[in-house]
Amino acid sequence: MTASFRRAPHVGTFAAEHLSPAYPERAARGTADRLRAWQAEALDEYFATEPRDFLAAATPGAGKTTFALRLAAELLARRTVERVVVVAPTEHLKRQWADAAHRVGIRLDPVFRNAHRVVARSFHGVAVTYAQVAAQPFVHRVLVEQAATLVILDEVHHGGDALSWGDALREAYSGATRRLSLSGTPFRSDTSPIPFVSYVDDGDGVRVSRTDYQYGYGRALQDGVVRPVLFLSYAGRMRWRTTSGDEMEAVLGQDDTADITAQAWRTALDPGGEWMSGVLRAADRRLTEVRQHVPDAGGLVIATDQATARAYAALLSSISGEEPTVVLSDETGASERIEQFADSERRWLVAVRRVSEGVDVPRLAVGVYATSASTPLFFAQAVGRFVRARRRGETASIFIPSVRPIQRLAAELERERDHALDRAGDDLLDDSMLDAAQREEKASETELAEFTYQALESTATFDKVLFEGDEFGQLAEVGSLEELDFLGLPGILEPDQVREVLQARQQRQARRVAERPAAAPPAPQALHRTLKEQRALLNSLVGLRAKLTGQPHGHIHAELRRLCGGPAVGQATVAQLQARIELLRRQMHAS
Repeated sequence: MTASFRRAPHVGTFAAEHLSPAYPERAARGTADRLRAWQAEALDEYFATEPRDFLAAATPGAGKTTFALRLAAELLARRTVERVVVVAPTEHLKRQWADAAHRVGIRLDPVFRNAHRVVARSFHGVAVTYAQVAAQPFVHRVLVEQAATLVILDEVHHGGDALSWGDALREAYSGATRRLSLSGTPFRSDTSPIPFVSYVDDGDGVRVSRTDYQYGYGRALQDGVVRPVLFLSYAGRMRWRTTSGDEMEAVLGQDDTADITAQAWRTALDPGGEWMSGVLRAADRRLTEVRQHVPDAGGLVIATDQATARAYAALLSSISGEEPTVVLSDETGASERIEQFADSERRWLVAVRRVSEGVDVPRLAVGVYATSASTPLFFAQAVGRFVRARRRGETASIFIPSVRPIQRLAAELERERDHALDRAGDDLLDDSMLDAAQREEKASETELAEFTYQALESTATFDKVLFEGDEFGQLAEVGSLEELDFLGLPGILEPDQVREVLQARQQRQARRVAERPAAAPPAPQALHRTLKEQRALLNSLVGLRAKLTGQPHGHIHAELRRLCGGPAVGQATVAQLQARIELLRRQMHAS
């Protein structure tokens, strides 16, 4: 095929412009005139050896686009490359890359389609999606064969989303002159290798990804490049009906089996329950407080699917008095809705989780994590929507359910991870998250779908605030003064002030609780109601145990009677039933 490429006009170089590091000046969306310290440092690291492959991992919001485009401009100016190809996860991000590149003198075509086959003469290159490359990798192989090309792989971990995607990327870009891989989260929760990433033995027989330059959240927070993140965790009591007709009840976040936790979590996310309504009301109140100091601050709700996203939007409309912006897919119109929201002062955006990674709105300051996804990869990407700092003192507030996998991820926000290809010695995930990891980034929804259920009732309770691995506050009713102490935190706080203010609020909450008159003990439940609930809970747990082990229900009941004593379930006392329940829970945790 004949190349139709014409040499692009000269692009100014980083070296020639003598741009000094501009910490902590804003460098959002590739538009900065000066570099942040880490960006200049990473460029120095790259040009010291000019490798063919380079993996730069920088926390979301740090300015990876600025770094990549400055590197591209330098390589174009040196005539090391003549073409630039950007591969992004979504259609919206393609356009965002093209807009950012235009502002620094690099023209990328974001509407290139596989049928075009060649790059239009007026462009330096193209911006495409991973799905485009996977559909026809030979088209993209020809593009890099036509001219010396720099390929920028944005959020390169997507290259391992499917075996076919990884194969397609290798076929398309093995011949590229240079490849720059970028990621805010340079790891995956599965063992799918990421194309063009080097893996080395860590000494314990585990192959881990090798990052050429890393700029983590902890350092970025110290530099003032990202915002400090407050996680407001909400618990509550959940009640649902199983397929067998049994009614189950659990407290969100209590030390329960993974199956019961999953069903309680799903019940909490039900838009018809009080838990979701209470959390959205609290989040809207927090947004109002933040907007007193940051008038254009916005909020984002991340939903699991389109139906719940629409339902959450309806709830927010009644709570806030303003219709939210809803983005349900990556189809025509999604990019325009995101851009309109970004340029407005509207309060709320609701997006499904498959779209949320394409949402780059620096004014987002309050988030609601209303999805069942529990992998470190997705959680880190979700948090990344809120951490971009525009000015010093801005904070991010993210509302999460009180479930152990999510709370653990929140506590480990500063942890820098590599991608491990081998499971031996892997300590990145606890047991409750391994199942989700093995489902190739589909998180908890597959596990939840194993149980058809009916959500009956849910209530929300403020649990605590998580910040830098520590916990502040204690259980409080939604709408109480104790909850409002934390929802009413100032919208502008320097990072070193956040902990001080949280400690002061915690002390005030403790004093208020201590001064409150002791409540009268609740009236005891009727014995027949307590027996019915305990029998239903025991029978449901026995059913779950039977699914896991393949043993008949009767065999499990008989073994529980042998170990705990007492008569059959129908004649057992409340204490005897509770003893069997506790034993069964311990057995299921141990297995």
